[in-house]
Amino acid sequence: MIRIVTSIVLFLTATIAFAQNFTGKATYKTHRKLDIKISEGENAPNSAIQKQLHEQLKRQFQRTFTLEFNNYESTYKQEAKLSAPQPTNGVTIQVFGNGGGTDVLYKNVKEGRYVNKTEISGKRFLIKDKLPNYDWEMTGETKTIGRYTCYKAERSREEERRSFSVNEEGKEEDKTEKVTVKTVAWYTPEIPINNGPGMHWGLPGLILEIQEGKQTIVCSEIVINPSDKIVIEEPTKGKKVTQEKFDKIMDEKSKEMMERFKNKRRSKDGRSMSIEIQG
Repeated sequence: MIRIVTSIVLFLTATIAFAQNFTGKATYKTHRKLDIKISEGENAPNSAIQKQLHEQLKRQFQRTFTLEFNNYESTYKQEAKLSAPQPTNGVTIQVFGNGGGTDVLYKNVKEGRYVNKTEISGKRFLIKDKLPNYDWEMTGETKTIGRYTCYKAERSREEERRSFSVNEEGKEEDKTEKVTVKTVAWYTPEIPINNGPGMHWGLPGLILEIQEGKQTIVCSEIVINPSDKIVIEEPTKGKKVTQEKFDKIMDEKSKEMMERFKNKRRSKDGRSMSIEIQG
């Protein structure tokens, strides 16, 4: 009995010590399913150009991020990537985002807050706000990701989605609609931190996979307590704004970009085309 009690005490002591020094690094890759509609008729691009457009759009959503974390804090950064060479036929793609880019996203799940350092048109912002409280529903389903047993959780939300298109006759359509976005998370209690990629958090284990709408984020590598010391630093430089204020700024920038697109939508040979991306 004494031996058993001693073993339990030693195990608990080791667990507490491990938790106090718990750090890690996880690599995530993103991709998105694309439903692309390209205008048909005499002004429609040929199949080779359509294929190129599809590949450009696909690459826009293929990114690699690194999440560095300890028990309560994390930073989420996109890996540096060389710019793709511009196509010689003049066809370029630009995606209008609704959330801005992310230079460094810092989360403190213990204090329930985040800081997002990002840049728009050369101006740096520091978005400081509270972490959203997600109403996760546990499903009881499991699957294996790498060597980790993961559990499934779900949630849904409604959001407004804005789209803009121009047809062959030059008719413009700018519409906003409400859509329901479903989020599916796979988390592992084997890594007992309440964190995950991007703004995702709130589950009893590290989130290794997210399926949100047509976007998927999957963890491809995890290193626990790496030999190189991980230091989580909160961003401090940039114009401080709330998320609500930043969203208004982004909305204005998106409108400006759409106006520029309207003015330049026709190519030098006078042709125009419409591209619509669903989801």
